[in-house]
Amino acid sequence: MSTSTAPPPSAPAGDGESTPVPSHRRKADRSSSLESSAGATGASKIIVTSILVIVAIYFLVPVYWVIVASTKSTEDLFGTNGFWFAPTFSLWENLRAVLSYDGGVFARWFLNSVIYAGFGGLIATYFAAAGGYALAMYEFKGRNLVFGTILGGVLVPGTATALPLFLLFSQMGIANTYWSVLLPSLVSPFGLFLCRIYAQETMSRSLLEAARIDGASELRIFHTIGLRLLTPALVTVFLFQLVGIWNNYFLPLVMLSDTNLFPITLGLNNWLSQVDRLPEFYELTTGGVLLSVIPLGIAMVVLQRFWRGGLTEGSVKA
Repeated sequence: MSTSTAPPPSAPAGDGESTPVPSHRRKADRSSSLESSAGATGASKIIVTSILVIVAIYFLVPVYWVIVASTKSTEDLFGTNGFWFAPTFSLWENLRAVLSYDGGVFARWFLNSVIYAGFGGLIATYFAAAGGYALAMYEFKGRNLVFGTILGGVLVPGTATALPLFLLFSQMGIANTYWSVLLPSLVSPFGLFLCRIYAQETMSRSLLEAARIDGASELRIFHTIGLRLLTPALVTVFLFQLVGIWNNYFLPLVMLSDTNLFPITLGLNNWLSQVDRLPEFYELTTGGVLLSVIPLGIAMVVLQRFWRGGLTEGSVKA
């Protein structure tokens, strides 16, 4: 008895092998995906740009108001729109009154602020660079403890230390002097923290070893190599210190009683406190505020080119 086997059913077409996709369909899918990604990128750029514009307006509106207010007399300051110029342009008269009032005391305040912020910012930046470089490049016992203590100093507000410093400086006999404002400004815990992090990421130990082999001392290595590589971080620290000291109000208020030692912030507040008795001090105050923001604007414009190297200069390795 013979048995016959039926041939196996043929598999439907397309089960064993994939059907090729036409090239025009692949191109259409690729173009649609690119269009969707481009649309998402364009939408995100619009959102980010809108946020940046809003933030810029938020910070620039007070500056614009100061510029407008400094061109007005006291009557126009209260009788016209605060965000638009008055029919009479009194800017030069106001600035001339600011510079000539009380024998030119504003120029003295301006010079005091330059001394406090300029010298204080430079020396604080140098100290921060030296401390950050040492903590990053040298291994020694207790390094992390020192760094942690410095980080703790970042959390302490300056207003909390002003009164103890005043009592200490009074016992030392340097209260109501330039030193009472300069000495606390020479310390920047945040600057030291930033310099240490930046030095760890950008400075090569092999470069330092090569300099040591060539016979360079540690101080020479720091001044010729370390400071140059730390330039973007140093500019950041200096600007933070410059703005912080220039705008500092509470420390000079506690330390100083001689008006000839006042910085701009304390002097302008002294003028503002007299507007109830003499309304013309409004003109002096607004004009003085305009003059006080000019140095900070110049510093920002001049020093921003040092940031173009970027604080992420050493973050990408070849």
